Amino acid sequence: MGVVKQRMVDVLVKELLNYISKEPLSNLNSILNIAEKLIRNEEHRKILGSFRAIAANPENNWYRLMERVFKEVNPKCVQSFVRNFFFQSTVLAAPDKSKLREKYDCHIPWAILMDPTSACNLNCTGCWAGEYDKRSELTFEELDNIIEQGKKLNIYMYIYSGGEPTLRKKDILALAEKHQNCMFLAFTNATLIDQNYARELAQVGNFALAISVEGFEKETDMRRGQGTFRKVMEAMDNLKEAGVGFGFSTCYHRYNTYSVGSDEFVDFLIDKGCLFGWYFTYMPIGKNAAVDFIATPDQREFMYRRIREMRAEKPCFLLDFWNDGEYVNGCIAGGRSYLHINAKGDVEPCAFIHYANANIKEQTLLEALQSPLFKQYKEKQPFNENHLRPCPCLDNPDQLKEMVINSNAYSTQDDHESVIDLTDKCRKAAEEWAERAEKLWRETTSA
Repeated sequence: MGVVKQRMVDVLVKELLNYISKEPLSNLNSILNIAEKLIRNEEHRKILGSFRAIAANPENNWYRLMERVFKEVNPKCVQSFVRNFFFQSTVLAAPDKSKLREKYDCHIPWAILMDPTSACNLNCTGCWAGEYDKRSELTFEELDNIIEQGKKLNIYMYIYSGGEPTLRKKDILALAEKHQNCMFLAFTNATLIDQNYARELAQVGNFALAISVEGFEKETDMRRGQGTFRKVMEAMDNLKEAGVGFGFSTCYHRYNTYSVGSDEFVDFLIDKGCLFGWYFTYMPIGKNAAVDFIATPDQREFMYRRIREMRAEKPCFLLDFWNDGEYVNGCIAGGRSYLHINAKGDVEPCAFIHYANANIKEQTLLEALQSPLFKQYKEKQPFNENHLRPCPCLDNPDQLKEMVINSNAYSTQDDHESVIDLTDKCRKAAEEWAERAEKLWRETTSA
């Protein structure tokens, strides 16, 4: 973007944030009019049109969500979210990313997910990161360098997982403070979020949290350990008091699906202050993974329908990493929308796909995006014309097996699980889901 155009954008964003700081709900039309001047592609114009429809109907659940955000979240956090998430990361970066994709002939992601550490203070059953070496970590300098490289590629969204990222709470806070033009999110078990840290997050402004919870106390403590649920509830109270934006992250599996998909569960978390909820389904990663935790076709269809029902009713933004494939044209991994860098530095296509050809300690981010496994993803996505079967592992296991073998990618897990063993574990679930997904896809495409 040229210097003059950048100055014009800065003026408009400043004007927009000024409206947000002063009775934002009363100024929604002015905010949307300024936003329209900043938008540069048709897809974002359609999204803006949806916002105009929401603004015109105060009874809409999305309007009520906006009311909650402006009422419950610290003004500095709201402004950082609008500036960094909506405009810097999404609207303004999109056209330049398209040019970079063409220039380098590779995906340029919207977000980078990275693990500051593989260590964790919990030991959860079936954790997707449980098979990593627990002694690995990325230094502050390495994390900072990844962000610097990412910004040169117009990437302004950075997400932390682990391990437990808040074991490095000082470092991840310092990175958010340094990179004030970026948005940060951490997936966390929240057991280390005390009042002081919640206030520090509010002060830095550009940091939100996705808190892992497996249901109510019985389901959460069953998988995460006795007393975990109580600590999570205390953390939510601390964050809500400080005005930090947060939501919940839930893995649904054979033993908790109907609980975490219930109105009672989601309404409870909305009352606690959750503004969004991100659902994932269980993946049997690791040689000793509990295959019986995989959700049944009935349970996956239940979640498919429940997410859509609740998304139309509740003042909370709900997502399903697998079942929302229809909205993003299938799999978003492999750098298409995001990638994962583990605590050893291995650059993986997905948090759930533990194979790589590149390590960020030895190669640049761009070189990793151009590595053989990432090229395989780019060539083969989407992995199925039915976007309710998006995943190359859980839904299309032969696709992952072929890509890993063709790219000669290595296992990044401590137990070095072979791609053949992993995909064989997923085959039965994939076959059972395929028939159900076809029925649902016909409903979706004929609607």
